[in-house]
Amino acid sequence: MTQRAVYLETFGCQMNELDSQLVQGALTRLGYAFTPDAGKADIVLYNTCSVREQAEQKVWSRLGELKSAKAARPDLVVGVLGCLAERDGVDLLRRMPVVDVLCGPGELDKLPGLLDNAVRTRLALTSDGDGHRSARQVALQGNTSRRSGTLAAAADDLEMLDLSRAISPVDHHGTAYVRITRGCNKFCTYCVVPFTRGAEVHRPPEHIVEECKRLADAGVLEVTLLGQTVNHYRFEDDAAVSVNGVVQPQKGRSYSGGHRRDPFEGERVTTFANLLYRIHEEVPGIQRLRFVTSYPRDFGDDVLEVMRDCPRICRYLHVPVQSGSDRILKAMNRGYTTGEYFEFLDRARAHLDQPEIGRPLMVSSDIIVGFPGETEADFEATAALLERSRFKSCFIFKYSPRPGTVAFDRLPDDVSDADKRRRNNLLLALQSKISDEISREQIGRVFDVFVEGVSRKALQKKGMSHGEIRKAHGAVALTVAGKSVSGEEDEGCSSGACSTGASWVTDADGDSGPVQLSGRTDGDNIVFFDVPGDAAAYVGRVVRVRVTGADRLSLQGVHEETK
Repeated sequence: MTQRAVYLETFGCQMNELDSQLVQGALTRLGYAFTPDAGKADIVLYNTCSVREQAEQKVWSRLGELKSAKAARPDLVVGVLGCLAERDGVDLLRRMPVVDVLCGPGELDKLPGLLDNAVRTRLALTSDGDGHRSARQVALQGNTSRRSGTLAAAADDLEMLDLSRAISPVDHHGTAYVRITRGCNKFCTYCVVPFTRGAEVHRPPEHIVEECKRLADAGVLEVTLLGQTVNHYRFEDDAAVSVNGVVQPQKGRSYSGGHRRDPFEGERVTTFANLLYRIHEEVPGIQRLRFVTSYPRDFGDDVLEVMRDCPRICRYLHVPVQSGSDRILKAMNRGYTTGEYFEFLDRARAHLDQPEIGRPLMVSSDIIVGFPGETEADFEATAALLERSRFKSCFIFKYSPRPGTVAFDRLPDDVSDADKRRRNNLLLALQSKISDEISREQIGRVFDVFVEGVSRKALQKKGMSHGEIRKAHGAVALTVAGKSVSGEEDEGCSSGACSTGASWVTDADGDSGPVQLSGRTDGDNIVFFDVPGDAAAYVGRVVRVRVTGADRLSLQGVHEETK
């Protein structure tokens, strides 16, 4: 096969980013090459998110821009992957004939075959003078995404995408994601994920531990475990099924809340707490173990105790609350009250908050303002919750109706745009104040900092353009909530760091002066600090930094010693 260049851009959450990494690895093994320049690509892929309207509109804009490119190059293959493809299905092809390939998140193992067929079909259409037609290569879960338990023994082909993951020291900069669950059983009324990613599925623990070992062997120091409701992970050994010698993932078991310990804990069950402990003990090469996203109900003391007793598990929790009004939480079908959320926060901080030894517990969250029916009293209750909870950071969004959700079909969007904007801005200002206060509390403390790369500021100081910074960051672009974290909108790279630019900065013009690096504490605080000499020697390592300054977004410090 002639080597074809692929441009892959990712929109949305960490799950989408991991999906893109797995897709990139699978296609690279088949001889495809990846490029950061869409204009030089033979295949353009967008891995999409449909949770936030802004991210979705960005995808539509990208597809619109490709119409002229495809008119000039009718052999160009365009693919839409992920949740937007699954939700809109073949209607997307009718709306955007520029699209040749649709592949849902549960069918990504089929993507290589789809692309090969699309390339051949496009060449045939072009030679026939019908190059304006879509190649129409489609792989979607549809209603099979929530199969009955009797069919759960069928081979899980998507699991093979994780198992075949190629791990090389050049594929990472010391950090990696590992999926432990897929899908969701919660059916929050504003969320499309249960319909686009399917039912909750838990991967076999042996697969997860082995993947972590291979990552550690390749030099990864930090692993983030991923799942929509990660703390609901459990795998029942007695129910394990093998197909062709491969143990298959299991459907999640739903249960009502209020548990301080996993109700299915036992000798033949691997709970989330068990899994964390196994990875910590069996993979000592992983210096940092973190996880997202947690569901506040049913977050047991067993998990908190493992986090407390295992020093390499990060003191960081991302636990979306969404609203401070019990009435709105009920309308959202969140399954807990604000009182239960506060009880969880108090319990977590009692177990894990240890600022005196440089390990304060940092908690982040998500909030939606302007949900249908939200009154000023509901909004004020959310503001009060924000004050009480003291989140390190909080993603605050204006509600936007998402097609395919219960709220879209049943709840009128009755809060005005003006009220949504006002409430959103008030909460952002309040969270900014809280974040600034929490950051300043860290001044004088010493933290172990995982170095992600050279700061964007350092690269810009050396004269790198925004485009050069983006290319330095890698071929797979990432967009979160509709805003690029590797392109123009944030003037550079994720978290202010460009890991692949380190040697360029220290070598250019023979400048051996100090270079500003960017890293994170185990509580997920961004830290900037200067180092002398070769900055590349620090990237992907854990170093000691004393905090000397702070603002709402980051800490500034002095490098003390390498761990």
